Amino acid sequence: MSFIPVILWSDALVFLLLAASIASAWYIRQREHLLLPWRRVGQSSVAMVSLLVLSLFLVVGLLDTLHFRTALPQANGEAKVYSPEVLSVFDKLVEPLRTHNEKTYSAPFALTLYARETGTDAQGNIVREYPRLQYGGAHLADESLRDVDIARRTLLGALAGLLGGATLVLLAKRWTGRRAVLVSLLLIAPFIGALANLAAVYHVLGTDKVGQDVLYLSLKSIRTGLIIGTVTTLVTLPLALFLGVAAGYFRGWVDDVIQYIYTVLSSIPSVLLIAAAVLMMQVTIDTHPEWFTTTAARADLRLVFLCLILGMTSWTGLCRLLRGETLKLREMEYIQAAQSFGVSSLRILARHIMPNVMHIVLISLVMDFSALVLAEAVLSYVGVGVDPTMISFGTMINAARLEMGREPMVWWALTSAFCFMLVLVLAANLFADAVRDAFDPRLSRTEDKP
Repeated sequence: MSFIPVILWSDALVFLLLAASIASAWYIRQREHLLLPWRRVGQSSVAMVSLLVLSLFLVVGLLDTLHFRTALPQANGEAKVYSPEVLSVFDKLVEPLRTHNEKTYSAPFALTLYARETGTDAQGNIVREYPRLQYGGAHLADESLRDVDIARRTLLGALAGLLGGATLVLLAKRWTGRRAVLVSLLLIAPFIGALANLAAVYHVLGTDKVGQDVLYLSLKSIRTGLIIGTVTTLVTLPLALFLGVAAGYFRGWVDDVIQYIYTVLSSIPSVLLIAAAVLMMQVTIDTHPEWFTTTAARADLRLVFLCLILGMTSWTGLCRLLRGETLKLREMEYIQAAQSFGVSSLRILARHIMPNVMHIVLISLVMDFSALVLAEAVLSYVGVGVDPTMISFGTMINAARLEMGREPMVWWALTSAFCFMLVLVLAANLFADAVRDAFDPRLSRTEDKP
């Protein structure tokens, strides 16, 4: 084989979460009372447009989760050796963005470096000039043709994207008739087409200090943000659900112990607790280099541990909500009737309590997603987030803080990370609001009546 697949720890967790989501969707489709709130979500134009935007981010994240190592060239008869560099399907699809690195900074759509360098002209005189980029706009013989070429490529890319978007609209009409979704497809597709056509020959968002394409770095950061926001729920959900329901249903000393645990944990400053845990974990990783065959595996283990640490420190709020809701449900007539008939506590929890608190769980998890994405950026900025070798919004912002103080100012790296995070978090928040409204039993449901 010319490559071997590589499954990192975070990849396995993503696949597990994806399988759980598919199984949950199949389970919900079989039960009308569970499907009804999701139909309300589907009736919201804002929710569907937000879901469309989130789906684009998810596609990039999933493509970046399929990892492999390529085989190195070998002479005949020699054993096949694979590269230590771990790539993804996304890296292969956008290979020009990954490999076309410049010497240092260059502005968006620039044809030259951002700073002057000393060189010699044809006559041998020493001059200070802006060197031409190796890849950005290299197809242009004359710099004056740049604006015309950008306009032409933007138009051609937008037309190709519009054609693809129109095809998707025809296919999407079978599943949704929401006009807002169809219009959004027709608006987003030309933008993606124009961006792809321009990125093939220009650095659309410029380059960073070591000449890497900022658009590539921004797209690679999506996977890290999605993993932080979703995989952390695998830790948060069991702790919050089990302890919160147990505290509210059994009360007594069980309630006292659980309340004591989450009260103490909530009293500790979360940033200090996370920083201490991350530093201890980093010392363990540094003292056991034999655990890792590649640098990607080392960085990935730190990412997984960061998810575990965030999950261990962020379950207290949901646990408190579930405890209060379970205390209320415990006094309902049907629960007391089940207890009078001798139904076991385990069966009551599984059949009556759990289904009636799942709407709180779902709403909290969806709304916490954006907070976790922002938390990664803050933690990486202060140096206790993901591994410095891993691309993320936080590491981009951390690298850009010194660039903002130089003259001339390098603004595009920070702006790019900010814009991508803004779109991701805004779409997640709008979708969370729609989910909250659909699952809130206190709202009027006149639209559900036949």
